Amino acid sequence: MARVLIVGAGLTGSLCAALLRRELPQRLSRIVLWDKARGAGGRMATSRSALDPKCAADLGAQYVTRGPDYANKHQSFYEDLLSHGVLKPLTALVDGMMMKEGAENFVTPQGISSIVKHYLKESDADIFYDHHVTQLYLKNGKWEVCISTGSSDQFDVVILTMPVPQILQLQGDIVNRRVSHELSPGPDRF
Repeated sequence: MARVLIVGAGLTGSLCAALLRRELPQRLSRIVLWDKARGAGGRMATSRSALDPKCAADLGAQYVTRGPDYANKHQSFYEDLLSHGVLKPLTALVDGMMMKEGAENFVTPQGISSIVKHYLKESDADIFYDHHVTQLYLKNGKWEVCISTGSSDQFDVVILTMPVPQILQLQGDIVNRRVSHELSPGPDRF
């Protein structure tokens, strides 16, 4: 059974964790998510006032658009988010918003980060914030992953979901290896 680390608790990392849990439950012993920030969301973050939690601002996306090309392709994701109250149809016009024929727009009543939090909850992953990954080393068939505090842990599989500029700053064995080949588990690893 594989121990998997997903680096990045944004939309890609949270959805990846949820899909892994849903599709490979018997093959994973543990899914761990590390993020360098103090909370989930990545580029889909919601900032809340310390004085009034009801006062919030979405940083990044303020609404979600489902284009006509994706109506059937991602239908199950939209249905899931709508049924859980994470998304609601956008009923008002946003100043300057360009409407495309056949497109649907949605808002997130609990903030845009609620999409990420929904998938994190579904993933049942162990989530650790303030974990800034700095180095990766391949040792005895496992990835040793180091963070900025100097501590490290070992994983069978590492999935990097942070932006490419952050990936390019990583040190260790990852520098001299082809990332897509070395970090992907291959059919025998799971």
